[in-house]
Amino acid sequence: MHNSNTTFWKRNGLSIVVLLFMLGTWLGQILTGHVVYNEELSDLGAPQLSLLEYLASGHFVSATFENWESEFLQMGMYVLLSVSLRQKGSAESRPLEPSQEEDRVEGGATPWPVRIGGVWLKLYEHSLAIAFGVLFLLSFALHLDGSWRHESVQRQLDGKPPTELWDHLVSAQFWFESFQNWQSEFLAVAALVLLTIFLRQKDSPQSKPVEAPHSQTGT
Repeated sequence: MHNSNTTFWKRNGLSIVVLLFMLGTWLGQILTGHVVYNEELSDLGAPQLSLLEYLASGHFVSATFENWESEFLQMGMYVLLSVSLRQKGSAESRPLEPSQEEDRVEGGATPWPVRIGGVWLKLYEHSLAIAFGVLFLLSFALHLDGSWRHESVQRQLDGKPPTELWDHLVSAQFWFESFQNWQSEFLAVAALVLLTIFLRQKDSPQSKPVEAPHSQTGT
């Protein structure tokens, strides 16, 4: 039993810890966001929301998916850009010369789309970028819906007429919410690409070997 648990942890430790961090910080966002929004409603003389009501509110939905959309955009764009673009010396870049690349395929079952071929193989060859694209569009739509509903509540409490979804989509407020997150995600990627040229983290797959020269591209 001990060996089984150890094996499971070794196989899945990274995803488990990352997901726990995600869930812990998301819970923190929920609890603090609930308090903040109820304070805003109280200041405007509106009734406060229960925690379950808050989870369905535009305030929570907008804040959540505003961040998720930027993460999926960042990862999807990085997956696509790193196919054809290079950065000399970066551990995050493919080698400058195709002859320096080595595909490592371990033993095991070949994924079924590869065995079947045809259109399934074509889709599978781009499935990672497709998945990030779908997740981005879904998060973008949910961000838009939540942001619009939040704005509608604010306008109602201020005695202003409601706004249409399309009007909110083309508003400066909605795009300000998006752009402020998008730019930070691309900044983080740029920092990772450039810092891995000169800096190292021993045993990390995101870093070149400690002894590698700065000019070495790729891990």
